[in-house]
Amino acid sequence: MKNNPINKLQQLMVITAEECGELTQRCSKIIRKYEEFSEIEDEQRNKLLEEVGDVYCMIDLMCEHNVLDWKHIYARSSAKKEKLKKWSTLIDG
Repeated sequence: MKNNPINKLQQLMVITAEECGELTQRCSKIIRKYEEFSEIEDEQRNKLLEEVGDVYCMIDLMCEHNVLDWKHIYARSSAKKEKLKKWSTLIDG
């Protein structure tokens, strides 16, 4: 697939969007099937891991191509955790 008709930026964005969509779909399937973290079967965890890994790869490629950088991603992640302390039970605070 080296003769791709779209440029690198387009490839990066399209593949990232597709991978995010696949992760969204996997999360939805887990929501429909399970109520607690402990109930998730190994096969489903492995499928979730695959999708998370694919998204992580694309984020890493964004950094390699200087679209984003990890320093700013970590800072944004910290900001999101602070928001979640107020609006979610996921983080104690």
